[in-house]
Amino acid sequence: MSAELVTERLFEALIEGNREDARRVIDEQRKQGATPEIVITDLCWPAYELLERLHREDRLTTLAYNLGTRMLRTLVDQCGRDLLAWSGSARKGRTVFACCGPSEGSELGAQMAVDLLEAAGFSVRFAGGAIPADEIQETVQSTLPDVLMMFCSEPRDLPDIRQLIDNLHEVGACPRTQIAVGGGVFNRADGLAEEIGADVWATHPLEMVEILIDDVDVRSTPEQRTVGQRLPVASRKRAA
Repeated sequence: MSAELVTERLFEALIEGNREDARRVIDEQRKQGATPEIVITDLCWPAYELLERLHREDRLTTLAYNLGTRMLRTLVDQCGRDLLAWSGSARKGRTVFACCGPSEGSELGAQMAVDLLEAAGFSVRFAGGAIPADEIQETVQSTLPDVLMMFCSEPRDLPDIRQLIDNLHEVGACPRTQIAVGGGVFNRADGLAEEIGADVWATHPLEMVEILIDDVDVRSTPEQRTVGQRLPVASRKRAA
């Protein structure tokens, strides 16, 4: 069965609130050899994007959207636990402080990116959404993470994100902290991430992981900021 048909099966189960069928789709893929990473990136993420797009276009009822996102969050939680056990990645010594937009959808998308980063060996703290910009700035300045990641944000979050990035650049207290954004509105507005001053951006959680892994040894000095860096997602076995 093609990856698109598998995603469609999962999506239908999610919006119908059929938790048993949703779990069955995941279990079938795992039995066919899909790794936890593939389940997240090639099945859960496409289903998530479909939920978000149809909801944004008013083609899903609130009930269907809520049924879908809540169950998908449960599936992602389970895959995240399996992912850590499966990956066995050595620690890279790189720290990430992650946050996102305040909606359930933004948190769900960001969680997939966070789980993949942790499985790849990054030390991650994930604050979720609805965090005041001044608290984010204070945390970044006091803890000096290697990466500040804001993933799956919504249009209403942009003024605060832009101001936060401007403040961090003006203060200059954490010049080695890389600012990464992705998903959400950044996927729908080409050039937006670069315009607001982000260092790197990605359209997909796995793409974000690959960009940050690739950049581990690149930026040894504050002058080596990788503004506008964007790399393709590596080819991988599809969940089929």
